[in-house]
Amino acid sequence: MRVADEDIPVPGPEESLVRVEAVGICGSDLHWFEEGGIGDAQIGNPLVVGHEFAGVVEGGPLDGRRVAVDPALHCGHCARCLEGNPNLCVNVVFAGHGSCDGGLRRYLSWPTEALHPLPDSMDGVAGAMLEPLGVAIHALDLGHVHLGSDVAVVGCGPIGLLMIEVARAAGARVVLAVDPLPHRREAAERAGAERVLAPEDVPDDVGVDVAFEVAGTDPAVDTSMQVARAGARVVLVGIPSDDRTSFAASLARRKGLTIVMARRMKTVYPRAIRLVDRGLVDVDWLTSHRFPLAQAGEAFAVAAARTGLKVVVEP
Repeated sequence: MRVADEDIPVPGPEESLVRVEAVGICGSDLHWFEEGGIGDAQIGNPLVVGHEFAGVVEGGPLDGRRVAVDPALHCGHCARCLEGNPNLCVNVVFAGHGSCDGGLRRYLSWPTEALHPLPDSMDGVAGAMLEPLGVAIHALDLGHVHLGSDVAVVGCGPIGLLMIEVARAAGARVVLAVDPLPHRREAAERAGAERVLAPEDVPDDVGVDVAFEVAGTDPAVDTSMQVARAGARVVLVGIPSDDRTSFAASLARRKGLTIVMARRMKTVYPRAIRLVDRGLVDVDWLTSHRFPLAQAGEAFAVAAARTGLKVVVEP
């Protein structure tokens, strides 16, 4: 990783210049950092990463407004977009992925329609947290969680912790949260999980309606299927390092589990903003470390060590 100087970009038609205030380091960013790729996508050229970010617009119709930046630019005309699944767009351009530079810089130009103005109650760091919150909201939708449902969250990094908050806001009981790291288990208790355990302590008789796997490892998938009742849904949110997921087919078949794969999010930024603005979800407490842009390498090292929760770079 290196920090370099580039010219401030000039916005094109229907674009705005954003002065970036905060960038959250995501687990997928760590895949780029540690492995040079995500699944079958590999880095071939220098890439500015960062897709969880917010900033202040300079010039144009949103001049002076703090905005959250939607990193996904969907084409709007492919079959998946037209059927209401823009997160599956075959022509999507995504910040910090492929050839599209992301938000880990002081300024960027971005389509104005992908900028979401924030209420005065939210600062830049809170705005950056809306992207992982959106992932959690989308996963909740995929889980078909109903009022009064019992759910489990396996993997209590930032998105897992937001899953706990979102599920509780939706009227579900988070009867179990699972993580091998003690500080994340403590955070899961703070987020509102009723019972928090290390993986080796999970019993076989939990029986939740929906289990969310948010770790990206085979043991986490196994645990999610273990705690699910017969006929339950298991939503796989985590991204595995080696682009492979395996599990015991006999258990999943015997329980008749519905296995759902989560892909980013749909158009959920307005919902995420309302949840935070109304106090139904608290994102502020999740930030454990803040670094200036010049220390981005150190920020990634801290995030990779997984000693805290959310690591934020403030350009």
